Amino acid sequence: MPETNSERSQDWWQSLWRKPKARWWLGIPAGGFVMFAVGIIFWGGFNTVLEASNSEAFCISCHEMRNTVYKELQKTIHYTNPSGVRATCADCHVPKEWIYKVRRKIRASFNELPGKILGTIDTPEKFEAKRLKLAEHVWAEMKATDSRECRNCHEMVSMDLENQGKSARKKHDPERLKDSPKTCIDCHKGIAHEMPKGYVEPEEKDASAATTRGG
Repeated sequence: MPETNSERSQDWWQSLWRKPKARWWLGIPAGGFVMFAVGIIFWGGFNTVLEASNSEAFCISCHEMRNTVYKELQKTIHYTNPSGVRATCADCHVPKEWIYKVRRKIRASFNELPGKILGTIDTPEKFEAKRLKLAEHVWAEMKATDSRECRNCHEMVSMDLENQGKSARKKHDPERLKDSPKTCIDCHKGIAHEMPKGYVEPEEKDASAATTRGG
């Protein structure tokens, strides 16, 4: 009786398995599959933790944030507004692009986590003493990225200038902004949190210095 396809396939596999070199080659796809599965699990776990650390609940889990800047945010239009669109901590302070997001998380691990452990701002008094320095650091970062996180929600091309106030309409005029070195944060400091005591706008500093020199 002629050998069936099933029998020929079985003989082929048995013959292949008896050869050590053949068994070694068969291990490559199996090993590759295992590594692929492990990679998927690791990647999924890493991104799950990464996104969890971007949640509002995570950000306000420490009293330093919950009892200070978060309370201030709740009083602003970024928290409650007619449209019902809320900006959370991560929307303003964590980049959406993956590479920049990871870089921000690494920097937080080295800069902010030690501060939490050491109690750098664990009382309202300590926080207020450092508020200006902390705020200026955030403003400088936003300035350096051309207010990247602001632009995740606010695009100039989407603004209806006709429905803005006279002052805002003038400042947002495309022709006026075309060659301007200013970015969103230059004019919108303190929009989500209280301004630090003792802060003076650069223009006011320059005007004061010019007056002093002139006098």
